[in-house]
Amino acid sequence: MIGGGLAGTLVAAALNSRFDEIIVLERDALPAGAELRKCVPQAKHAHLLLSGGARVIDALIPGFLARVYAEGAHDLNAPGDLVAMTTAGWMPRRTGAQFLVGASRPLIDWVARDIVAKDPRVQVRDESPVTELIGDAKRVRGVRGPDGVIEADLVVDAAGRGTRAPKWLAELGAGAVRTEVIDSGLAYATRIFQAPAAARRDFPVITMQADSRGPGPGRGGAVQPIEGGRWIVTVSGTRGGEPPTTVDGYTDFVRSGPRHPILGDLIEHAEPLTEIYTSRSTANQRHRYDELELPEGFVALGDSVAAFNPVYGHGMSVAAHGAHVLRSVLAAGGSTRRAQRVICGIGVGAWDMAAGQDVHFPGVRGASPTRRDLARRAFVDRMSRTAVSRTRVYDAMVGAFMLAKPMSSLMAPGVLLDVLRGPIAPALTEPPLTADERRRAGL
Repeated sequence: MIGGGLAGTLVAAALNSRFDEIIVLERDALPAGAELRKCVPQAKHAHLLLSGGARVIDALIPGFLARVYAEGAHDLNAPGDLVAMTTAGWMPRRTGAQFLVGASRPLIDWVARDIVAKDPRVQVRDESPVTELIGDAKRVRGVRGPDGVIEADLVVDAAGRGTRAPKWLAELGAGAVRTEVIDSGLAYATRIFQAPAAARRDFPVITMQADSRGPGPGRGGAVQPIEGGRWIVTVSGTRGGEPPTTVDGYTDFVRSGPRHPILGDLIEHAEPLTEIYTSRSTANQRHRYDELELPEGFVALGDSVAAFNPVYGHGMSVAAHGAHVLRSVLAAGGSTRRAQRVICGIGVGAWDMAAGQDVHFPGVRGASPTRRDLARRAFVDRMSRTAVSRTRVYDAMVGAFMLAKPMSSLMAPGVLLDVLRGPIAPALTEPPLTADERRRAGL
């Protein structure tokens, strides 16, 4: 296993009943608890674990959800505990069938790793970078690590955005891997706050989606409750509208940069706990392994295959589905080549959603909007406006976004009929916080 992050941990859990020994090689030093680590810069920012991925993780790692909640994570109903501003405006709230896990990324990673690493068949070796694949164009037989060659029946690349597998595969004669990149230039700025005492539990996620329909850069933001009675407050801006990196600049941006001042109102009554964290590692990047006949004995998944703009929240869940598919295909006697094709297919919907939105922002790099992109955006706009007042459309959108239902569910006849009929009420003009939530937050 190349990579000891969440994706690698999930693969170890998925395959621990199939192999006598699983060796996880991680180049970074792994912390002993729920702490930040150098090679996961995105972990400092808001991370929502969606129900479509959380259920799969809990199936792969029994007890994961119970443990993460016991450590202080928030069990948030979707859309009941989601105060969301889409391009159509603020969406209504009501109890739904999906959920979000409100926790920091370090907590999610640590809980998963702590459970999986207790299996005697799993060895986790940190500070152990892999330098090449061993094998040829027909089969991968192992890797070279800091202690020499490690032979393996299966090598899984879960190294993430920084994967070197395309280079290594080319060196084995497997061919050149085509890579697609769509980069809106989105930059993140985040600060962690201690929430007001009365708002440390049972408080919703508040999120504002950046809008590409205006003449300037897109700007958005989110407040996410996490363990310890804290809020992660992340704001973002696409190329030309990036949030400042100073405390004063960040604070001003939170108050006036996103599409509504609610985030600024909230932090007025919260205690800052950290400096300003920033990140620009947000490009959509996809390695087209599905276009090659890869060597047997090798599979890539998670961000090593497709890394999405993290603002859409799909990375962890797609990795979980990939690990589950790998186990299922191998258990059914399928080849690693078949597993790779299916894994690539899992990420298509999330890619279309993320890249299909980002391609419209000013200054995007890697692609320009096509007629298909423009038609898709027009359809998504109408669907979003309709979802405000038609429950069937709203439920379909929530299920698809949470990766709990396939993207094809958005094309169900009843959903399409409602979209054609269009909205029957306008979007809300203000965030739908309850009077009690406003009081507890000091608003």
